[in-house]
Amino acid sequence: MRYLEMERLLLRAVMEADVHALFDIYGDPATNLYNPNGPYPSLQYAEDRLAAWLKGWREEGCGQWAVAKREAPERIIGFGGLSYMDYGGETRLNLGYRFAASAWGMGYASETARAALRCAFDQLGAPAVYGKVRPANHASIRVLEKQGFRQAGELADVPDQPASRVYLLTRAGYAVRD
Repeated sequence: MRYLEMERLLLRAVMEADVHALFDIYGDPATNLYNPNGPYPSLQYAEDRLAAWLKGWREEGCGQWAVAKREAPERIIGFGGLSYMDYGGETRLNLGYRFAASAWGMGYASETARAALRCAFDQLGAPAVYGKVRPANHASIRVLEKQGFRQAGELADVPDQPASRVYLLTRAGYAVRD
């Protein structure tokens, strides 16, 4: 599932032409308030990340979508979707999303998360999806909880910082909500 029309959004697999939008969103200090790695430092860094996302689509059948409003499909407002991520030595299917600050508070992350979960459980047949979030990122925690995720532990993934919270939604938990 590489392209989706949602009620308010268009989701499509990322492509090389998205690099400037990726850098604008991931390079913005406001969108990295809870990211201990900070904003993307350069356009070259964004190109490298985008190449990894493209590889994910080719090899894993899932990845990050470029997200746009239906009425403005040429303007990317965020990125979100699925990727395999290291969770302290275990590779897990991870739900992630990041939106331009101008798109915050409008429910776009929740709408994107719903689409990603349908892809994970209905298309990929995943047994579970995880989310990793910094403890102070209350907005992102709310998005996960609205989708049925429950905190399943913590991960000490950032030296000298509080542990990230690990959230989990199993296939059974998803089926109950669906």
